[in-house]
Amino acid sequence: MHQTIIVGTGPAGLTAAIYLARANLNPLVIEGPEPGGQLTTTTEVENFPGFPDGILGPELMDNMRKQAERFGARFLRGWVNSVDLSGRPFKLQVEGHGELTTRTLIISTGASAKYLGIENEKESVGRGVSTCATCDGFFFRGKKIIVVGGGDSAMEEATFLTRFASEVRVVHRRNELRASKIMQDRARANEKITWSLNRTPLAVLSDENGVTGLRVRNNETGEDEVLEASGIFVAIGHKPNTDFLKGQLEMDELGYLIVKPGSTETNVPGVFACGDVQDRKYRQAITAAGSGCMAALDCERFLEEDTVQDWSQALG
Repeated sequence: MHQTIIVGTGPAGLTAAIYLARANLNPLVIEGPEPGGQLTTTTEVENFPGFPDGILGPELMDNMRKQAERFGARFLRGWVNSVDLSGRPFKLQVEGHGELTTRTLIISTGASAKYLGIENEKESVGRGVSTCATCDGFFFRGKKIIVVGGGDSAMEEATFLTRFASEVRVVHRRNELRASKIMQDRARANEKITWSLNRTPLAVLSDENGVTGLRVRNNETGEDEVLEASGIFVAIGHKPNTDFLKGQLEMDELGYLIVKPGSTETNVPGVFACGDVQDRKYRQAITAAGSGCMAALDCERFLEEDTVQDWSQALG
């Protein structure tokens, strides 16, 4: 039986692993199919403290992993199919490895950005297609940018990107936006923002240097149009990676795990959540890493005070 298992290897999970390994708790870290999380799909990271010249996303995550391994964290590649948190120890069914048991559990599986699912989109991620204006807006200074989406996040990202871009064009498949009135009014009042509503994205256009534009269908005329841009920001929401936890832990209406204010504690004692899986607001590498530290400290204190070996029996 493990003292603690960490599910997920983004900045949150790896930071938790570093802290727990230094505390001699020998954490087992379970990697999913995309070790390192969303940062592995990012090129230059310029807003993570300590790297004045920036650092490549995959390199940053590799450094974090090596640091955790240096202190004794162990890694296991596999997909967690299901968990049983109804009693102690907690049980995890991991594809290719069977059942694992642990006294404590840290969930850091993150949230996946939703994509449009159009031609040449995934191939262009990191080459002009992005899902994070805060992360990548700086690289498009003085250039034309497209933001796809009609909700509050799209309006927020479009407004933010006007700090850098020469023009920000909002593309939305409907004629009306879903964003709140205050967010719409703020965006419409910005002279740098132009609008291409009632357009359905069809394909990302690119050449050897990166994105060149977006091909869309004009829903009114039925004709295809090409919108020129050097960057395309997809802002249609995120989906927390919590499907395997449904019925086990408390979540909000979008599936984000709910933690007690000021902590990483979930509604099940001994289970902690950190990073984007419980953060629907900030979703930054540095905030994820900070919450990973919190989860490790919460977990360490829990193990020091825990004396119950089987809660299902104790609760009778």
